[in-house]
Amino acid sequence: MKQKYERPTIKKMNTGLMNKFGTRTDFDPVKDIDGVPVKNLIAEYGSPVFVLSEKQVRRNYQSAVRSFKTRYPKVQFAWSYKTNYLNAICKIFHQEGSWAEVVSGFEYHKALGNGVQGNQIIFNGPDKKEADLVFAIENHSLIHIDHFDELYLLIRICEQNNKKAKVAIRVNFDTGVYPIWDRFGFNYENGQAWTAINKIASAKNLELIGLHCHIGTFMLSTSAYSVASKKLCDLAKRCKVELQNPIEYIDLGGGFPSTNTLKGAYLPGIDTVPSVEDFAEAITSTILDFGFTSDELPTLILESGRVLIDDAGYLLGSVIANKRLSDGRRATIMDFGINILFTSNWYDHKISPAQEGSQYTEETVLFGPLCMNIDVVRESINLPLLETGDQVVVHKVGAYNMTQWMQFINMRPAVVLIDQNGQSHQIRKPETLEYLEMMEQIPEHLK
Repeated sequence: MKQKYERPTIKKMNTGLMNKFGTRTDFDPVKDIDGVPVKNLIAEYGSPVFVLSEKQVRRNYQSAVRSFKTRYPKVQFAWSYKTNYLNAICKIFHQEGSWAEVVSGFEYHKALGNGVQGNQIIFNGPDKKEADLVFAIENHSLIHIDHFDELYLLIRICEQNNKKAKVAIRVNFDTGVYPIWDRFGFNYENGQAWTAINKIASAKNLELIGLHCHIGTFMLSTSAYSVASKKLCDLAKRCKVELQNPIEYIDLGGGFPSTNTLKGAYLPGIDTVPSVEDFAEAITSTILDFGFTSDELPTLILESGRVLIDDAGYLLGSVIANKRLSDGRRATIMDFGINILFTSNWYDHKISPAQEGSQYTEETVLFGPLCMNIDVVRESINLPLLETGDQVVVHKVGAYNMTQWMQFINMRPAVVLIDQNGQSHQIRKPETLEYLEMMEQIPEHLK
């Protein structure tokens, strides 16, 4: 597809201050998102507000698909709903050609509601209810079995309803990264996975068509994916040779990191995180080198989430107040906290002022507005001095914040999408007290 032309811009260089790595500390204000002024967004939708860039989402997806498809002939991405299941975001990925990967009944129904065909929904997770499984079987979805109890339940459902299910198993193994994610799926090393495969092969109403793994989250090791790919290929080969059961696809799950900086990391994420191309090279080379004939090559499925959405998301917020702590440190209180910025528990998010400010900077603690001592957005950050009413932009917040947020003390804010033409659209309204109390009921004796 021909890329849309974007006019080049010229930006004045500013030498700025040096950080501890000898590179410039970037205090340039971020005054707009995709050409829409931050001040205008806050004036129209309130503060705080999440903003997502459709242009960046599509760019991320197209780049990731290109990285894999130039290296391997059969590739399919499946959007990880738990990462960000706002319908507008999911529809962007589905327009781009992504399937859906879900881990609960309500996510499954969201995917159907977003127009995804049942045979393009991958149903993962350890907590699939019986009704969910019945529905998934009727819609010809791909069911990834997590444990033996689910396997036995699936066999019973198929027998009772005289239906056939297309299934895969989730496999866990030692990839050299610890702790091993062995809570989910069947273990490779102790033979549990092969036992599960044999049980499926002997069940007349189950058709084993895939093998799946998800080795961890925010993975920084490309070699771990090489190990995982090799072990799944080994199982696939055994399935064909010993059981005469060819495997149609292997699913490497997700776990690719964004360029956020993990808490406690010595170097910034932008300098240490492998690229999608690095992961693509490790995975596809391993599969291609395994020894499959060209007609045996399985389809490669990826369930990436964070790496496709994180840097397309921003949180805009405002300064409530400044104060000095007892030890003399400067503290700035923001109108957003860990209730909506869940990932501040994991990352030292980049935070930029949204207006011109003083060249003087000071080490600052950024607190949220919650009445909890743990409501810390950044424990230490060098920023220009911010005044009450000033605004900031928090970067790379597109993954998990809009699924793991909560209305604790403050309600959840609006979410806005900026389309490819620079127009803003509210894709989730800010919550109200009426919304919060919708599910409550008062007993008669308390009325």
